[in-house]
Amino acid sequence: MGRKCLTTDSNRMQLQQHDCFSSERQPGSPRRINHQKKLCMRKKKDNVGLERGTKSQFSTFSSFISTINQKKEAAGSSSSPTQLVIPNIKNVRDLPPICLDVRQKQRISIDTLPPELKAPVPPEPSLPIRTKTMKDFQEDMEKAKSSGDWKAVHDFYLTTFDSFLELNAAFKKDVSLPFSTIEDSGINAKFVNAVYDALLNTPQDIQKSVLKGIINGLLQEWKGPRTKDDLRAYCILLQNPQFSNTSTYVIYAHLLRQIATLAEADHHFLAHWFKKISQRRFKQLVDKLLQFISLRLFPAKPEEFPPMIKCTWWIPSATKVLSLFNAANSLANPAIIPYTDFYNSTLDHIDLMEEYHNWQCYGNSHRFSFCQYPFIISIAAKKVIIQRDSEQQMISMARQSLVDKVSRRQRPDMNMLFLNLKVRRMHLVSDSLDELTRKRADLKKKLKVTFVGEAGLDMGGLTKEWFLLLIRQIFHPDYGMFTYHKDSHCHWFSSYKCDDYSEFRLVGALMGLAVYNSITLDIRFPPCCYKKLLSPPIVPCDQNTPVGISGVSLDDLCHIMPELAHGLSELLSYEDNVEEDFYSTFQVFQEEFGVIKSYNLKPGGDKIPVTAQNRKEYVQLYVDFILNKSIYKQFAAFYYGFHSVCDSYALMLLRPEEVEILVCGSPELDMYALQRNTQYDGYLKTDLTIRYFWEVVLGFPLDLQKKLLHFTTGSDRVPVGGMADLNFKISKSETSTNWLPVAHTCFNQLCLPPYKSKKELKQKLIIGISNTEGFGLE
Repeated sequence: MGRKCLTTDSNRMQLQQHDCFSSERQPGSPRRINHQKKLCMRKKKDNVGLERGTKSQFSTFSSFISTINQKKEAAGSSSSPTQLVIPNIKNVRDLPPICLDVRQKQRISIDTLPPELKAPVPPEPSLPIRTKTMKDFQEDMEKAKSSGDWKAVHDFYLTTFDSFLELNAAFKKDVSLPFSTIEDSGINAKFVNAVYDALLNTPQDIQKSVLKGIINGLLQEWKGPRTKDDLRAYCILLQNPQFSNTSTYVIYAHLLRQIATLAEADHHFLAHWFKKISQRRFKQLVDKLLQFISLRLFPAKPEEFPPMIKCTWWIPSATKVLSLFNAANSLANPAIIPYTDFYNSTLDHIDLMEEYHNWQCYGNSHRFSFCQYPFIISIAAKKVIIQRDSEQQMISMARQSLVDKVSRRQRPDMNMLFLNLKVRRMHLVSDSLDELTRKRADLKKKLKVTFVGEAGLDMGGLTKEWFLLLIRQIFHPDYGMFTYHKDSHCHWFSSYKCDDYSEFRLVGALMGLAVYNSITLDIRFPPCCYKKLLSPPIVPCDQNTPVGISGVSLDDLCHIMPELAHGLSELLSYEDNVEEDFYSTFQVFQEEFGVIKSYNLKPGGDKIPVTAQNRKEYVQLYVDFILNKSIYKQFAAFYYGFHSVCDSYALMLLRPEEVEILVCGSPELDMYALQRNTQYDGYLKTDLTIRYFWEVVLGFPLDLQKKLLHFTTGSDRVPVGGMADLNFKISKSETSTNWLPVAHTCFNQLCLPPYKSKKELKQKLIIGISNTEGFGLE
């Protein structure tokens, strides 16, 4: 087989997303929308002269608002119950910016709140008695559609959406019960869904009546804390499908503002209630909020919205409410939707560094930045922030080196601007460790690698080769630093004790340099490794503070040692006599260099039997020992090595899964994107061999596609920027067609002989990608 540069083979402690249960209010900030001192009156029996429209949905809503606003002067000091008073929504006073620093140290627990933060429970007002059921409503809808008489349906919508009390009267499961727990909102979700599903199919005057009723509810003058009925009303109103239309965004914005400024305890309830919403509707609500933010940032028709200067609170309010849904998604197990569904790709097109610097500079002040809500920022955008932050640090380090050189009246040279590593292939690990230790002050400079005794200028290929060779050697089982688990196909830290853990620091620095220099590594750590790596995301000033210790569970252990996790799970569910049948104590036994050693999981553990009563404690202590305590020194060295390079505040924006993607790339393959972005040398994309190649590759199953990627790039994963960032190249090989394809992994290059038939190309390609050596996986 032909030679190639390298032959290949085939969840920050979870960054606590901006604490959505914290909604600090500025001193003196209003607890309600201060539009008008008057209460909006009850509905008018004559429907206030609204007529059924023939234009597109909500096309006349702006004129509807204007018409009603003209009645303010006529209202004067009148308190007539038939007069509707609606202020100019667009000129309402701005909401104080809603923002908390993601870096704050103390956070509100999701499940328990301290007594001083628990909102007093006001008495629930008595609700009107409404007897209409979902079946009655559906029958009314059918009659209205067939007869054209919408009076019964109109009356229902008009009454139900007139106030928060009416919403509860219609949709509360049982008006006689308080439903004041986080576990049950008391909302008849099926009835709510039926009413909203039918709403957009009703005449215009009904839809306008609903919006008018919502305005009535939002303009009420609130006194004291909100009741659970108020929270139920907010939960119901948020699901209104009318808010997908930009003509309703003024009302939607005020609804979001009221929810965003609720007390912390109220947010606590809403987040738990939101997690009970069905997946499809939950996703729709998230998408609606993301669309609202996007269209406010980049409106297709700016004239549709008030001037940005008059509604600066729109985006902070929407983002805050979105954070409640993100918290609900985190509370659910499993998550309702993937965390990536909260990404807003529109933010990729704003000045991200300004957002980042605002977040850094203003910290706990009330200046909004999207970086306070990192769940909304895509991994691609976060990579841009990290890269630019890295570049600025690189430039700063290089500039400082230049100044130091000039101040000592020494001749500057270009090498001082880089982290130059000179290593021997036969002593790769030791030389790399020595170089990185000696040049610790230069770690934030651009990396360049030289192999001693070899001519060559590092234009990126030598750096990638250095990474790949070092990873292959360090992760080899014979080296003893990491254990490869075949069942989970991942590596874990060896628990063997030693006198020097500097090589674990080297691996951490290696990962940091890869992120810092945008290199994708072919390593397989379990998700909890990245969770531990962000525990905490910033190195503590106190050297005695433990690092790399995170909350771990049986699920984390299952990602590494599934058989052990299964055994512990069976212990938890065992129904017979645990003490007699398992005959275990609070001890762990491990083999170290051929010697079995025992460790107590708690003081006197060797004398404490595992029983049905204490088995949960035993399992938790066992998992904590395996994943935290037994490898503490190894992982601490690894942690400090990584953070010696990546000590940026930008790490606080990342989830553990995102750190893994930055280090190892994404597992999602798009071979059509690879085809579109491939470069050719000696071939044209219309050549017969190239056409055969793509027909074969696009027809491969996923495992063969991964083998091809691994064969040509050294990793079966894709960089954060997608296939375009691979710079994949197919070169024409002038060798005989009897030869197999050859790959230069350090340049992501495939050398392909001009095979004459599709069958021959497929056969040779499969042999080539399936019979190459690995990078220390076994």
